Amino acid sequence: MINRFVFRALSLASVLVLGGYGSTLYADETKSEITLASTTSTQNSGLFDYLLPLFKEQTGIEVHVVAVGTGAALKLARNGDADVLMVHHKTSEETFVSEGYGVERFDVMYNDFVLVGPDNDPSGVKETETIVDALGEIKAKQAIFLSRGDDSGTNKRELELWKANGDNPKTASGSWYRETGSGMGATLNTAVAMQGYTLSDRATWISYKNKQNMEILFEGDERLFNQYGVIVVNPEKFPHVKEEAAKIFVNWLLSEEGQSTIASYKVSGQQLFIPDAK
Repeated sequence: MINRFVFRALSLASVLVLGGYGSTLYADETKSEITLASTTSTQNSGLFDYLLPLFKEQTGIEVHVVAVGTGAALKLARNGDADVLMVHHKTSEETFVSEGYGVERFDVMYNDFVLVGPDNDPSGVKETETIVDALGEIKAKQAIFLSRGDDSGTNKRELELWKANGDNPKTASGSWYRETGSGMGATLNTAVAMQGYTLSDRATWISYKNKQNMEILFEGDERLFNQYGVIVVNPEKFPHVKEEAAKIFVNWLLSEEGQSTIASYKVSGQQLFIPDAK
């Protein structure tokens, strides 16, 4: 039996042949619209506005993106309200698959997180050696830190980094730690207004226009690695999932063409995502 997805580095044409779908399925699938539950970072960065028109041109498949935090995207998919999931918290993604909600998870691309704040750097995080130390200095100085507080992949990583230092900022005294309960763009706006620190994915930061005196103050720690994965929602659990169109989309993302398209997307001359499908 052929692997359900036959994903690795296949062209769209070979996907259709290997899957045994034939020209009739292709004609049917060109009329499809699939729902992709994904993150605010992929949407705010402009990546989907760049990728999806090309995918539709080649396949006729319309991709409707619901851009929310990773936690909310996972919830949508667990409720059967999406055909494909593309988020950035690997542990949660693997749990999603192991519990039967997704068929298989694939790496698709990565970038990293960065700690941004006002250029006068009141906590001196530029002088620290690790991101854990940087957060420790923010807490020690009681400097304002803006957390997304929305169970997104960025929020999950932020809380993991605090925990690595033995901290739980939600229970800390003082008003220095603020939760916005919103996406990355809105959280950056709040950080600018309050002159506070925040953790951002690099793609959203590069795309963000209202930087004012804010800048990247810490980057490069291996703990800031930010992997994105893609999963087709399990049609055995949710029979209404448009499995074949979803498979075509995922295969395209992981194909040589999809990966090169991801790599070619730039803002202000800077590449936002590094493709890494295996």
